Amino acid sequence: MPSFSIFDIAGSGMSAQSVRLNTTASNLANADSVSATAETAYRAKHPVFQAVEPGAAGQPEGVAVRVAGVVESRDAPERRYQPGHPLADAEGFVYAPRVNVVDEMVNMISASRSYQNNVEVMKTARGLLLATLKIGQ
Repeated sequence: MPSFSIFDIAGSGMSAQSVRLNTTASNLANADSVSATAETAYRAKHPVFQAVEPGAAGQPEGVAVRVAGVVESRDAPERRYQPGHPLADAEGFVYAPRVNVVDEMVNMISASRSYQNNVEVMKTARGLLLATLKIGQ
């Protein structure tokens, strides 16, 4: 494994965690939104990660993770009785996403710490490379 592949590996992890943070932020921002119909209600989004084989076609050697896609939750929206709401249907119901705020906050903290760990890996690798270069002076 080349010396600089550690930066590719940590970078792929940072990129994946960035997508995870963005989808979690989107879920939290829309947790209290409502819609007039179940079809138009917000659905929670979750990234799907995929391990990449070292040296796979088109990938630098050692790249560890990539985002295979972002999927929407299949959970049916919550039906709330709010007859005075401007978006209420003829029966007085509005539809809200099934987003668990506590789960999303835990997911955000986990993604943030994973991102920070990858930053620390890059800093450590940089420091070790610089120290190795100084040995030759």
